[in-house]
Amino acid sequence: MTSTARIAIIEDNEDLLEELMFFLQSRGYPVWGKRSAEAFWKHLHRHPADIVLIDIGLPGEDGFSVVEYLKSLGRYGLVVLTARGGMHDKLRGLNLGADQYLVKPVNFADLAEQISALWARMQLNATPELSGVDTPPLLWQLDNNRQELVSPDGITLPLTSQEYKLIEMLHRYSNEVCSKEMLHDLLFGYAEAPDTHRIDVVLNRVRNKARQLGVRLPVRSIFGKGLVLVSSAA
Repeated sequence: MTSTARIAIIEDNEDLLEELMFFLQSRGYPVWGKRSAEAFWKHLHRHPADIVLIDIGLPGEDGFSVVEYLKSLGRYGLVVLTARGGMHDKLRGLNLGADQYLVKPVNFADLAEQISALWARMQLNATPELSGVDTPPLLWQLDNNRQELVSPDGITLPLTSQEYKLIEMLHRYSNEVCSKEMLHDLLFGYAEAPDTHRIDVVLNRVRNKARQLGVRLPVRSIFGKGLVLVSSAA
């Protein structure tokens, strides 16, 4: 993995595309951009990227399709930049695999912080190469194919579909607090007055499974803020 994230942008607004490229280049990022998904795919073959910024409302193939396919490849950081701020669109983007969903107009300084944090997570989760130095401790992992949470000791917790959705979101944002309102929208759909107690019920089921297997679930409740999965917890 390169020391500096290589960034690609798919944005059909020419002025915004140029502004984004200029700003990110000024921050030291190698960056290129295209105004359609079709042009992006052609360019990507010869110009690798680590993090892709994706507009949803593109001509031709839309941004959701791009997010879904790039996520299936498993090696890209994905940031949606869109004017579509509805909860349905946001949940769709996150469910398809976006790491961040940002609504325009976006503060460029905030965007830079989001990219920096995402790149740090990607480097942390990268498989360490064999070398003469000690490797960091194994982290909690999520087996997407079998819907299991795997402890650093290799103990597996089978999850129901609902439990998997909850843990997958917490795992995606490891070491960051996720609000119960957002988690409720993901699991049960948007509600004017979400019953966040339902999140506690699902989480308690997973905690009970972990307790029965003799392990401690690495999810912490932060009073008044939400839940956080501490990925390095043993």
